Amino acid sequence: MDMLWNGWGDPARATPLPDTVTGLLRDMLGVEPSDRDPLPLEEIDVPDSPLPLAARRALESAVGGRPEHVRTDAESRIRHTRGKSTPDLLRMRSGDTADTPAAVVLPDGHDEVLAVLEACAEHGLTVVPFGGGTSVVGGLAPRPGGAFVALDLRRMNRLLELDEVSRTARLQPGLRAPEAEALLAEHGHTLGHFPQSYEWATVGGFAATRSSGQASAGHGRFDEMVLGLTLATPAGTLVTGSAPRSAAGPDLRQLVLGSEGAFGVVTSVTVRVRPAPAVRRYEGWRFASFDAGAAALRRLAQDGPLPTVLRLSDETETLVGLAQPDAVGAALDQPDAGCLAVVGFEGTEQDTAYRREGAAAVLRAAGGTFAGDEPGERWAHGRYAAPYLRDSLLDAGALAETLETATYWSRVPALYSAVRDALTATLTEAGTPPLVMCHISHVYENGASLYFTVVCARGEDPVAHWARAKHAASEAILAAGGTITHHHGVGTDHRDWYVREAGPLGVQALRAVKRSLDPAGLLNPGVLLPAD
Repeated sequence: MDMLWNGWGDPARATPLPDTVTGLLRDMLGVEPSDRDPLPLEEIDVPDSPLPLAARRALESAVGGRPEHVRTDAESRIRHTRGKSTPDLLRMRSGDTADTPAAVVLPDGHDEVLAVLEACAEHGLTVVPFGGGTSVVGGLAPRPGGAFVALDLRRMNRLLELDEVSRTARLQPGLRAPEAEALLAEHGHTLGHFPQSYEWATVGGFAATRSSGQASAGHGRFDEMVLGLTLATPAGTLVTGSAPRSAAGPDLRQLVLGSEGAFGVVTSVTVRVRPAPAVRRYEGWRFASFDAGAAALRRLAQDGPLPTVLRLSDETETLVGLAQPDAVGAALDQPDAGCLAVVGFEGTEQDTAYRREGAAAVLRAAGGTFAGDEPGERWAHGRYAAPYLRDSLLDAGALAETLETATYWSRVPALYSAVRDALTATLTEAGTPPLVMCHISHVYENGASLYFTVVCARGEDPVAHWARAKHAASEAILAAGGTITHHHGVGTDHRDWYVREAGPLGVQALRAVKRSLDPAGLLNPGVLLPAD
C-alpha cells in the first residue's frame, strides 16, 4: 500500500479532531476553517515527463530490461514529489508540482543501482534516493534545475543474512521498519528501532538520516546499531565494517551515516539485533514542572537504572494531551496536570523488574508521582499517531509543524526557553499567536533532545509564515548552543545552519568527499551541502 499522497500514512486512519480541540483552535488561536479543499489527485496538473527516450531506454536496461520499473506516469511522479513536512503537504494540497521527478526508477539490488547511476551520469540526470518518503526537512527536494530521477528502493526489501551467533543482520535499504521487525521476529530477534515514522520509514532512510527511535534510551540510536554498510556511488562501491570495532583508521561508516544520499546510495546495512523482549511495560509519572522532570530524567540517564523508553512533556504539551495523541484534548479540564513523563521497560522479566524498581526510587526521590500504567500504555498505543493528528489539524485550517534539537544537560533550560520564545515572538508579531509545546524525546548521559510542536492560525501565506518562524527558531538554536537537528536530518531546510555548525573547514572536507564519490554532483544536489 502506498502512503497518502498529500498527507501521512494510511488514509483509513485519518480521524477528525474532537470538538474540544476545534473549539480551542478557534477561541485561543483564531483558527478558521480553510475556504478551499485540497485538490484531489486526479486534478493535479503535472507536465509531461521531460525524460528523453534514449535516457528511458538506458534506465530500463539498467533495471534488467523491465519497462515497468521505469515509471513516468503522473501518479507515480506525484507520489515521489517532496516529503512529508507541513510545507511539503501544503504545497502538494494546493497542486504545486514544481519538484516532481522526471521518472521513478525501481532497481533490484546493488548492481542495478550502480547501473542506474551510470545511466544517469551518461544522460545528465540527477538522482534522489527514495525510501519511505518520510523526510520532513526537504531531503527529497533537490536543487532546482534539470530533470531528476527518484530512485525508489522498495524492491530491495530482503533480509540478506542473519548471524544468530554474533547477533547481526544484513538488511536491504528498502525494507520498511515493520517488515524488518517481522522478518527478524521469525527468528526471535528485534532491531528495537521505533521512530515516530516507524510504519513507513525504511532501513536505508534510518542510516541516511541518523534516525533515533523512541526506545533509544534502551536500544540506542540507529547509527549506534550500524556495524557495516555498502554504498553504491557514481565512482564505484564502498564497503565498510569488517568487525564490530576497529582501529584501522577513521571509521568510514560515519561518512555514510547521515549523508542523506548526497554521497551514494545505501544498498545494504549490517546492524546489531537483540532477542525480542519477553516483557514490555509502559507507565506514567508526573512532575510539578518541566525543570523538575528534566532533572529526574538526567539522574536516570547519568546514574541509572536506565529505562528503555524515557520521555517528558512540558506543561503545555501535557495539558493539551499531545503525549497521548489518540486522546488529545482529554486533559484540558486538568490545569494542574503538571508534566507527564512516559517511562517504558522492555526485556526479560527479571531485568525489567529490576530496572523498574530502581527507576521508581529515583523518580520518587526527584519529586515524581506515579501515575499508573494507563498513561504509558496509552502512549504506546498511540505512539505513531502524531503525524495523523498533524493532518487533522491541517484539515481544520491550522498550521501545525514540528522541529527538534539537542544539547548538553547544562544548556537544556536555556535552549528550551530560547526556541519557545523565538517561535512565540515571531508568530505573535505576525498576528497568529501560537501554541508551542515541547517534550524531551531522547536522553543521554551528557544531554538530551528537545522536540517542539507548534500550532497556530495559517496566515495569508502559510508556507512563508512557517519559514519565518523556522528561521527564527533555527537562529535561536545555534545561539543557545544546540545542534540544528537531532534526528530529522539536514535536507535543504537545515542546510544553511548545518554549514555554520560544521564550520568552513568541515564543509570543505565534506565537499572533498562528495567530489571523490560523486564527481559530477549527480546525487541529491543541494541537500546536506550547498551546490558548488
